[in-house]
Amino acid sequence: MRTIYPFLFVILIVITSIFPQRMTGQNNSPLRLGVAGVSHGHVWEVINRIDRGDFTVVGVAEQDDRLRTQNGLTGKVDLSLFFADLEEMLDRTRPEAVIVYESIYDHLRVVEACAPRGIHVMVEKPLAVNMEHANRMAQLARENRIHLLTNYETTWYHTNHEAYRLINEEGAIGNITKMNVYDGHQGPFEIGCGKEFTDWLTDPVKNGGGAVIDFGCYGANLATWLLKGQRPLSVYAVLKQQKPDLYPQVDDDATIVVEYPLATVQIMASWNWPLNRKDMHIYGSEGYIYQDNAREMRISKDTKK
Repeated sequence: MRTIYPFLFVILIVITSIFPQRMTGQNNSPLRLGVAGVSHGHVWEVINRIDRGDFTVVGVAEQDDRLRTQNGLTGKVDLSLFFADLEEMLDRTRPEAVIVYESIYDHLRVVEACAPRGIHVMVEKPLAVNMEHANRMAQLARENRIHLLTNYETTWYHTNHEAYRLINEEGAIGNITKMNVYDGHQGPFEIGCGKEFTDWLTDPVKNGGGAVIDFGCYGANLATWLLKGQRPLSVYAVLKQQKPDLYPQVDDDATIVVEYPLATVQIMASWNWPLNRKDMHIYGSEGYIYQDNAREMRISKDTKK
């Protein structure tokens, strides 16, 4: 068991977007999109939407020779648009935005290449492996006036947006006093993630940690949003290895307690849940909201008030 005492852990994993002023579509034409890396399992989000028509993949950069020729995009993007070198891809194809499917450690490298060229960037969650990387990425985004976004699946959950509306626009459950956020699955090996993904996902340097980084970031993101950007007073985390034979280098279970002036947030991030989950319980002074999944939620109010 490893214990982390109060520090800026939440700030590390919570930065979701840096919005300067510029975001342009060229004459309403499809977005010219570049893809940096294909090792992240979430690259399917591009593969599944590539025929939708609102973006065009103009270039793909992948350092690994095998992955560059054997991935889900090779049948959908012309082979001439695959490059080993990221900067060559950027200069030859001139994308308007780049989406990153490399290790978390490599997010900074991609932003360092894209920002001076005025190319917007979206990375998969979380933003960075540490504060040094996060601050440098934020600096580059502001100096070069680009959008730097972090993609969280839970951003697109209708129930999360309805919970925000009920809490912050209607005051439906009074002031938030406690949040329990549950995220994770049975484990990356157990659910069949590819080797190219797990090679860095289970690496403490390339991923920045295990379940604490992979799934702890969701709760930090949601708490910051629902509490309108409040800064926590303290953060306390307990990291465990319940399956050290499978994940010897990183934690596979994390419990994070984040203290705010008027609320306590407990984030339970794990590669040991018996079923996939991304749900949360939000307790207020006058009721509570159980967000069960992307489309289902339960609301209970104090009828005596």
